[in-house]
Amino acid sequence: MSISVRLTRVRLLVLCAFFSAAQSFAGGNAGNAQANALLQQGKVDQARVVLEQTLAGQPDDAWAHSLLCRVYYAQDMADAAVNECEKAVAYAPNDSETQLWMGRAYGMKAERANPLVAFALARKVHASFERALELDPNNVHAMSDLGEFYVEAPGIVGGGMDKAQNLARRIESHFPAQSHRVLAMIAEKRNDNATAEAEFKAAAQSARTPEAYVDLGHFYQRHHQPDKALAPLQAAIDADHSRDAALVDAASILTAANRSPDLAENVLREYLSSPSKSEAAPAFKVHVQLGKLLASRGDAAGARREYAAALALASNYTPARKALQGAS
Repeated sequence: MSISVRLTRVRLLVLCAFFSAAQSFAGGNAGNAQANALLQQGKVDQARVVLEQTLAGQPDDAWAHSLLCRVYYAQDMADAAVNECEKAVAYAPNDSETQLWMGRAYGMKAERANPLVAFALARKVHASFERALELDPNNVHAMSDLGEFYVEAPGIVGGGMDKAQNLARRIESHFPAQSHRVLAMIAEKRNDNATAEAEFKAAAQSARTPEAYVDLGHFYQRHHQPDKALAPLQAAIDADHSRDAALVDAASILTAANRSPDLAENVLREYLSSPSKSEAAPAFKVHVQLGKLLASRGDAAGARREYAAALALASNYTPARKALQGAS
């Protein structure tokens, strides 16, 4: 059972609203602010050092624990992420974002666990996501993650189509694009692809955001219609004026669909040179992604440079190390 909470599994959705909330939670702590900036740039080794120094003097700093959870999450280190997020929740149980990251960390661990352990973790994912939305009914990230959980998870652990439909109705008036996305996921799960396509289109037309166009493109790619995916993916790229993590999703789908490798390479390079990089698409993972794309195009030297660049940011990131060893 997969309870991953992001569209492409390459990244998770982090929007500008989150950063303002995070800055408020930081309470002016300069070390946390520095660590957050490093994390957004993909410099997870440096961020970890700063956070460990903060926690050595302030072990009850909830935001430092939450940031460290996200540092580990970005590197796919599930056990360490869960440990730090549990500490963050213990110190700040009424913070919506802390609960959301707790659910995400549990979800990552559940994906790799045996069925019995995954069952218990899935129930914790459910509880964390629901608590996040209860604490902040305007938390669009919690809406998205909880909606996907309801659709994908069985009822015995808290999932269910009825719950997903109720959520879609509840958020429709104030968050129409998110409502359409939940309805699209419900329809797709029921193999009603015509309705799913219509709902993904409605979400894109309502939001006109890069993420919504990417959702539509990914739908077409999943259903073996790569040529139809090209237009919404190009719309996503055109709409992404800040050159942020949506570029990475678009490149991922283009690569999976075996379409427009030049465009995929260009947008990955744009993202890596952009000031809008974030943990939504960790830079070290994007270097690995670009390296693999270059390797598939016969540029072995370029691939090695990208893998080395990834390790310079995240020395413990195993996929980068393995990719570099394989390219040597």
